[in-house]
Amino acid sequence: MKKLLPFLFLFSAPVYADIKQEFVTSAQITVDMPYVVTNKAATTYTLSGNNITPSVTAGGSTTSGQIGGLNVSSLTAGVPAMISTETSVTSAGSAFSKTESLFIGDTTPSTVTPSAGIAALPHLSGQTTIGSGGTAGTLALTSLSSGVHTCTAGGSGTSCIGSTKVTITID
Repeated sequence: MKKLLPFLFLFSAPVYADIKQEFVTSAQITVDMPYVVTNKAATTYTLSGNNITPSVTAGGSTTSGQIGGLNVSSLTAGVPAMISTETSVTSAGSAFSKTESLFIGDTTPSTVTPSAGIAALPHLSGQTTIGSGGTAGTLALTSLSSGVHTCTAGGSGTSCIGSTKVTITID
C-alpha cells in the first residue's frame, strides 16, 4: 500500500484558490447645530363652589346652570377667548363659596432665528430647552489607506469617527 502512495499524487488535480481582499476606510466629522425646544403654557379656566348657581349670557339670552370657560373656536395668537360665567347665591342667607381661576397661556411665538449659535427666545411660561450649536474650531480628521485615523479635537458640540474594515475571502 505504501508503494502506491506516490502514484496517487501523480493523478491528483492541482488545487486552485481565489483570494480576495477588500479595504474600506471611512471618516466622518460632525458639528452639532443649535436648537430650541419650547413648549408654551396652555390657557386654563376652573370654577368651583357650593350654594351658587352659574349662568352664561350669550347672544342676549341667559342660560342658567352652565359655566362659561374657553371659546376655542375664537383664537387670537393661539389663545382662546374667554366666556364669562355669572354666579348667584342659590339659597339666600346660607353660606356659599366660590373659587374661580383663569390662567392665560402663551401666545404663539414668532419664528426663532439663531444668531452666532444662540437663539433669541420668546418669554414663555412653558418649558424651554436650548442646545447651543457646536463650534468647529480646529476639528479635523485624517484617514490614511493604512487604516490609521487621526482626529484633531474641535470645539464643543463636535465629534469625529474614523473606521477601517478589512475583509479577506479565500474560496
